[in-house]
Amino acid sequence: MTTPDPDGPPARGRFTSKVLAGGREPDPRFTLANERTFLAWIRTSLALTAGGIAVEAFTGSVFDPLTRMVLGSVLLGLAGLLAVTAGFRWIRVERAMRHGRPLPLPLVVPVLATGGAVAAGVLLVFLLLRQV
Repeated sequence: MTTPDPDGPPARGRFTSKVLAGGREPDPRFTLANERTFLAWIRTSLALTAGGIAVEAFTGSVFDPLTRMVLGSVLLGLAGLLAVTAGFRWIRVERAMRHGRPLPLPLVVPVLATGGAVAAGVLLVFLLLRQV
């Protein structure tokens, strides 16, 4: 085992070094900004989870069972997908910063936008059909 250079950055553990795939330590401000973005994605995931639970728990007298199930499932599925992809995105951005590469696009954004549009569409169809 090598001893860390007292003038250089502290040594990282084997797991962390493997996940981050080497490179140079970025400015801590960029790493912290990346972490704040990750936490924002997690907050959004928690909000979608709360929305999915609320649809199932509190809309029994408003929506028919199929609408409730579809809407709740879309919201909960998006929440789970967003939580998982937020972690992978954090790692991809951190690796890109460490290697001086361009930052990756957030691939979950089109999925999240489509899921939100589907949820809004289900509600719109329900409201239009309810008026008839």
